[in-house]
Amino acid sequence: MERYVAFLRGVSPMNCKMPELKRCFEAAGFCDVKTLLSSGNVAFSAKPEIVPVLESAAEAAMEEHLGRVFQTIVRPSSFLQRLVERKPFADFKFPANAKPVITFLRRPHEGEVVLPLEQAQASIFKLERTEVFSAYVPDEKGVALGALLEKKFGKAITTRTLETVRKCAASSSRDFRTVSGDLPRPARATCADPIRLQAPAWWGTGAGAPRESVP
Repeated sequence: MERYVAFLRGVSPMNCKMPELKRCFEAAGFCDVKTLLSSGNVAFSAKPEIVPVLESAAEAAMEEHLGRVFQTIVRPSSFLQRLVERKPFADFKFPANAKPVITFLRRPHEGEVVLPLEQAQASIFKLERTEVFSAYVPDEKGVALGALLEKKFGKAITTRTLETVRKCAASSSRDFRTVSGDLPRPARATCADPIRLQAPAWWGTGAGAPRESVP
């Protein structure tokens, strides 16, 4: 079994109850499911698979059991752990009150992007395969970064603060060790095969997908 984290776009406590979201992922065939915080982050275990298949399985289950779909972007927990451990913002300068954020792309970005890019109190520093590294200074007028990211990379994205990514990586790792260590896995945690859906043609072409997601 591999451990993954799903980042859902547009989830809040006002539009989705976390217990219902958890049941959707269990219905998709995933196990050891745990929602993290309340912004649409779900840790789960599954048989190793390329992430577009896992994303499609989760979205199909949401359509069936919630009656709506939140765009889902999946990353292996090991990928997230290495991402935060290498301190991806160490080379960038930004104000002390700015929040560093990581934007996850549904698929590798096509086309050139000239970076760094700044607008108002938001800065996009770097595009790295399927992740974008930015920072913004919160203010009472709202955040310009979201609109800037969508303009450059489209809407098939979702963004989390570095602190949220760090918490998701750490929490999913602890959960996995607890269930998958030396002690036997409880019978109730047996995973079924996720819904089998065909991976998109672009996947596996070397365009920048996280290779940890390939079995």
